[in-house]
Amino acid sequence: MKQVVQNYKSGELALLDVPVPAGKPGGVLVRTAYSLISTGTEMMKVSEASLSLVGKAKARPDQVAKVVQSVAANGLAATYRKAMNKLDSYTPLGYSLCGVVEEVGAGIDDVAVGDLVACAGNEHALHSELNWVPKNLYTRVPGGVDPRHAAFGTVGSIAMQGVRRGEPQLGDVALVIGLGLIGQLVVQLLVATGVRVVGVDPDPARCELAERLGALRCADPGSGVVDAAVAEITGGHGVDQVYLAAGGSTNEPVELAAKLSRDRGRVVDIGKCSLNLPWNAYYEKELDVRFSRSYGPGRYDPEYEIDGRDYPIGQVRWTERRNLECVVDLMRRGRLDVEPLISHVAAFSDAVDTYRKLNEGELKAVAVLFEYEQRSADTFEQVASVSVPQQVTARAVPRSGLKVAFVGAGNYASSMLLPHLAGMDGVDLSDVVTTSALSGANAKRKFGFTRASTDLGPVLDDPSVDAVFIVTRHSSHAELTRRALLAGKAVFVEKPLALSEKELALVLGAIEESGNNRLQVGFNRRFAPLLTEAVRTFGPRIGPASVRYLVNAGRLDANSWYTQSDSEGSRFAGEGGHFVDTVSWLLGADPVSVYATATPGHQDLQILLRYPDGSTASIAYTTSGSPAFPKETIDVTADGKVLKFDDFARASVFGRKKWVSSRLPQGRDKGQAAELEAFVTALRTGVSMPVPVESLVSTTLATFAVTRSLETGAPVRIGTGEA
Repeated sequence: MKQVVQNYKSGELALLDVPVPAGKPGGVLVRTAYSLISTGTEMMKVSEASLSLVGKAKARPDQVAKVVQSVAANGLAATYRKAMNKLDSYTPLGYSLCGVVEEVGAGIDDVAVGDLVACAGNEHALHSELNWVPKNLYTRVPGGVDPRHAAFGTVGSIAMQGVRRGEPQLGDVALVIGLGLIGQLVVQLLVATGVRVVGVDPDPARCELAERLGALRCADPGSGVVDAAVAEITGGHGVDQVYLAAGGSTNEPVELAAKLSRDRGRVVDIGKCSLNLPWNAYYEKELDVRFSRSYGPGRYDPEYEIDGRDYPIGQVRWTERRNLECVVDLMRRGRLDVEPLISHVAAFSDAVDTYRKLNEGELKAVAVLFEYEQRSADTFEQVASVSVPQQVTARAVPRSGLKVAFVGAGNYASSMLLPHLAGMDGVDLSDVVTTSALSGANAKRKFGFTRASTDLGPVLDDPSVDAVFIVTRHSSHAELTRRALLAGKAVFVEKPLALSEKELALVLGAIEESGNNRLQVGFNRRFAPLLTEAVRTFGPRIGPASVRYLVNAGRLDANSWYTQSDSEGSRFAGEGGHFVDTVSWLLGADPVSVYATATPGHQDLQILLRYPDGSTASIAYTTSGSPAFPKETIDVTADGKVLKFDDFARASVFGRKKWVSSRLPQGRDKGQAAELEAFVTALRTGVSMPVPVESLVSTTLATFAVTRSLETGAPVRIGTGEA
């Protein structure tokens, strides 16, 4: 299928062939009829992409701040790879469409195949022939509503949420600054509410359009016409609300808002404009400045948008979905007319040229729609279900050439794994399977995969595929690993291997059933060149050792999926295996018991591991530390010697003579390249896997034991689960 994409690094726009998105529970697969170009938000993104790297940095200082933090935590080289990977990837465009339901996922009973729906979301309502849309981001379009009009549902919801934030009352006077697409919709919604509206825009055509749609008077902000109209309509008091629907870097909108507002009026920011508030003007009138966040409550909440958990109507009257429903209902009742806003309807096949014309000013428009060729369902590639074979014997014959498939191609896979594999002789990247069609298309383009799809079944059925890399969210690891092992594939799965004893039992059951134990978990730190060099320098150990491992993990972004502990496990369950595995490798054994304590809310963890020879290790996993401090530091003490390891950047060994490493020329190397080389070598030569399955299991059980110890307040023996 086709999708409109943009490369943010080069600015290239393309109509790209991408896999059909997989239908999933909790949503519907929608065949697009019309999608709307946001001539404000989207065109700003298109324009930014044409800027130099310096220009992009100035346009997105928030992203620059994240890069600076990443350099401090991960080093310059790793951060550069990660940033360039993000920049040099195709990103989707679009977030408002109308289409026909093609497939209904499990748990959906409010629409049926063939229903017309309005859809929202910058990840789910894209300029694409097919989109998977979760429950709270679509609504059924009532009869009598033109599909072209229903495609305005999302931008209508943005305007509606802005109006709701202003709390207009019957008889109020409002000023709308910026009469582009959102501004025109705000004007109509205010008029429908019984508010008298004055508008501001430098474009006479837009001013004329707003007056036709119900505004009393609209004009250029510098003409004085608006000032006079506000004075006349309000008796000199000023407007009750100002709605900022303008973009750009000028500060004139907020200055005009202060000038024309009444005492204690409300100023609502809907667009993305400069907000350098003139203090005296806003203070003297005690103006109430409010922000309107996109389509309404639920936006940016994955539990609402992805998991479909609605907010109780008694607590949150107007959510994203209820705003969307209200917009199409207003269209049905003739209270919201978007037909006059449609400046141009382009064939979807002409999408790239349409964007070019808009960006270069050749096409002047308030709203532009893409019209899609209507096709029958059997024209599209369908998602197939696959039954996993019950009895599979792993191939024992070593191969010089390896066919590798990836499940998941997010930022970690694309920046830390695939660049190394793509450069290995004899490794054939055959298939990439992703939930997001565009993610797979990006990986195929950058790393040379033969195929990209959203369906794992054919990959597992393909006898020529030797190994499957699983780099997906934590909750899927165990089941995907089980399926791949039963299919006779070697498996490299990113940590964690499992999130519970039940999941781990499924993986072990698959190994026993298939006889296939070619399994590696992405515990890469034991392969880090600087750490292995330091261990060699430290030399053989005679007596028990004491290890201290400080992990200065830092706080997570509130929107990170790592915070979804109900579905993805705790943060330590997700990444704690890294540190347990590293300590076990340093000590040459697996732990026999675990004891854990924590500060309130489990913000910081202290974990004590005991080993068979009497060695002990403490892992301090903290989120309350300074981001300026190194992320990982290790001290190993034994036999009159001390190994000190500082965040993959410097190592020291104190013994009879002191050894201090030089800094690695390539920056911090956490061992991914060496780990992959060891995995590939094991498959090619038929030797044992780099880490025995028994050790992988012990490490995984240790992470479970941390949770149990925190619950019981007692040590937990590894393997037996007994204190």
